[in-house]
Amino acid sequence: MAERKQVLLRAHRRRKRVGLLVFVVVTIAVGALVSPWAALAMVILCWLCHEAWFADHLFYSPADDYQYAFPADVQPLPLNLHEGLPIASMRLPPGETLILEVKLHGHLLGWLLDPWVQIGDDRQDFERGVRGVRYLNLSGQREALEGGTLRLKGKHCHLAGAARLFVMGNPDFANHRLMVVAPHADDAELSAFGQYQRCAEASIVTLTQGEVEAEAYQAFGLSPQQAAQLKGRLRSWDSLAAPLWGGVKQTHCVQLGYYCLQLPRMAAAPADAFGSTVSGETDVRSVRKCNPLALPADRDGQPTWTNLVADLVALMEHFRPEVLITPHPELDPHPDHVAGTKALFEAMSTSTWKPSYALYYANHLHDNDRWPMGPAGSGIALPPGIEPLAAYPLWSPVLPAAIQLDKAMALGMQHDLAGPLPWKRQVRRLIQRLLAGRRWPRTGENEFFRKSVRRHELFWVHRL
Repeated sequence: MAERKQVLLRAHRRRKRVGLLVFVVVTIAVGALVSPWAALAMVILCWLCHEAWFADHLFYSPADDYQYAFPADVQPLPLNLHEGLPIASMRLPPGETLILEVKLHGHLLGWLLDPWVQIGDDRQDFERGVRGVRYLNLSGQREALEGGTLRLKGKHCHLAGAARLFVMGNPDFANHRLMVVAPHADDAELSAFGQYQRCAEASIVTLTQGEVEAEAYQAFGLSPQQAAQLKGRLRSWDSLAAPLWGGVKQTHCVQLGYYCLQLPRMAAAPADAFGSTVSGETDVRSVRKCNPLALPADRDGQPTWTNLVADLVALMEHFRPEVLITPHPELDPHPDHVAGTKALFEAMSTSTWKPSYALYYANHLHDNDRWPMGPAGSGIALPPGIEPLAAYPLWSPVLPAAIQLDKAMALGMQHDLAGPLPWKRQVRRLIQRLLAGRRWPRTGENEFFRKSVRRHELFWVHRL
């Protein structure tokens, strides 16, 4: 799946280069045949259109159907929808996670403004120009659905009459011992803050220091290498400190200190050491001083796959988690996320302690960098499933407004999500606010404050 991301990116860039070449030729022709001022006006207009409506990384057609399969024991309930009218009352089978398969048809205005569906007091947004099968998240709306008071209404789109409701029941995993595996600082907060903050026995294990892309720290007069070292120390500290805000004990927060974007290389050569590509560091012990227990890699500090797997074995046997929370092995394409989950499963194969469940999350996608779409505080519809995924059931607990605010504050503690946006992104946001009607929260400028602080959190449930 990671390779698919690169294929999509290359195709996207190729199309942009061809489009740019055509645009340059047309602009020169307009300037020669009409006037230079007309060519300049065309350039400004096209740039505004690009920033407002074509800057999203959407690597599939909005007319593509999402393709989801659920386990055979999750039988769909057929529904007939009448937009704006309450769905007829019904008796639902047991289950807290409610997913509604619908067909959306975007209106003409839905090519310029993001289409969305009002679901009672919730809204869920979709791609501009949407025309296909999508999956609404009705979790938290069970009482209204059974009582016949839930209304669905499209904005800049409409819903076809036929729909199917999938009801999935799970244990409340926050009542079990959780271990959240975060390839980088902030992954635990982005994906699962709402769950680990209400869990009596949660542990947070962060795999890497997060030292790459440290150019901003060079403004302090540091060399690129020194800036990377500082960023690695800061993000390592974030990974240990932010969970305390969510009530996780300090003795349950662990930083392993491996290096960003090196996990796939480590997996390919398990006995070889792979130091940082930017900080010059090669000893993972540099950020392990606050860890609550000794780990196998503390003996030599070598950043090897063998040490990483041994560390994870030791942590599972120490914390004895019943539930693991880790990146989705198919849906999340970040190379460190893919390798992190691979290391976890390799560790499980040799550990004497066997968890019962793995809950998968996706903080990144292959083909849509805006998912979850729409404003902060709204629900999370299912992500694009253009290619079929494994048929896992879903768990989508609801986050009260107070917990959403706490989650936003936890993200605000992360150095990598702090600071102002680059001027280019600020200009793009202003244009999209004025022309495309988009809005961002006041809690933080980074896109993750919009994408991750939501009515729901979403996990794919793998029974081990």
